[in-house]
Amino acid sequence: MGPLLLKNKNILCNILADKEAKSAKRPIRIPPAGYRRNQQLRYIMLRIKTPKSLRAKRELEKRAPRLVEFGKKTLLLHGTKTSNVLNAVLTEIYHLKKDNAVKYSRRNDNIRPFESGGETSLEFYSLKTDCSLFVYGSHSKKRPDNLVIGRTYDHHIYDLVELGVENFKSMASFSYDKRIAPLIGSKPFFAFIGEGFENNDELKHLKEVLLDLFRGQVVKNLNLAGLDRVYVCTAVSPTKVLFTHCALRLKKSGNIVPKMELVEVGPSMDLVVRRHRRPDESLRKEAMKIAPELTKKKEKNVSKDPIEGKIGKIYVPDQQVGNASLPFKPKGVKRERREAKEAKVEKKQKESEGKEGKESIKHSEKKRKKQKDDDSA
Repeated sequence: MGPLLLKNKNILCNILADKEAKSAKRPIRIPPAGYRRNQQLRYIMLRIKTPKSLRAKRELEKRAPRLVEFGKKTLLLHGTKTSNVLNAVLTEIYHLKKDNAVKYSRRNDNIRPFESGGETSLEFYSLKTDCSLFVYGSHSKKRPDNLVIGRTYDHHIYDLVELGVENFKSMASFSYDKRIAPLIGSKPFFAFIGEGFENNDELKHLKEVLLDLFRGQVVKNLNLAGLDRVYVCTAVSPTKVLFTHCALRLKKSGNIVPKMELVEVGPSMDLVVRRHRRPDESLRKEAMKIAPELTKKKEKNVSKDPIEGKIGKIYVPDQQVGNASLPFKPKGVKRERREAKEAKVEKKQKESEGKEGKESIKHSEKKRKKQKDDDSA
């Protein structure tokens, strides 16, 4: 419809006057206390959707908290601008953690981990990829070759460490015997050399983050033959750490324990601590909570064999099956009874036949005696 054309100006004035009168009569409503909070909760409840398919239900169950968590995954991201050195560093870290890492190749303009509001996209990517660790690389004039390593709790930023990368050497720049190259997913040794890792707060924090980043999945038992790498971190100064990655070469020795030799395989770099942010004490306590272990009730007369099978003793009283009243008679019982009955009948017939034969013999003997008596008379 087109615009409404009013020829008479008085009609237009009357309509405007009616609107003003209605707005004047309408009372001003003051929202009650906690109104906005209730609206926010209502909006959150509307956003929460129950899964409508089995696939969605399985995905939600995967993201649910567990008593025993899986290995931590790492998310690698690029900032607005990155240098060739940072691109190589992110690629090398991805190769070291290839079994538990996700790498994004696109640039992200709106990620600033240390600024308020700049972590929203980062937390969204963490939730999307189910990664609890992230490595973010950016390059600027103020902070060249900048690397931010952080951890998340419940897919919200937990703590951050900002590092500057210097004297970087990639894996390709080292020459060594490829037979001793570390395998993907193998468990590493860690060597932290220097008093700074015990006294300096910044280096203490860096030690925690590096251990969480490279240790892999936590296991109960470990095969010593599978240990083939060492991460060596040397505290050169209160803010500078030399990071090197070495392979283990085992040599023969006079003892049972072999002699170990370190061979540098890369990457190698100097990490300069620029900024770091620790979590709040309340958040730290919440993240460090451990669920109580469910103690199993002791089962009597039950033991386990070496094949993880249950062996138990069951005491059952005499059931007296012979006296039980059966609802039906099996065919085998009927046949046995029938055969027994037939045998009994045959036996009776034989006995009766035997009696008749004896009586006939006696009768014939009596007749012979009579005939002899008659002849003699």
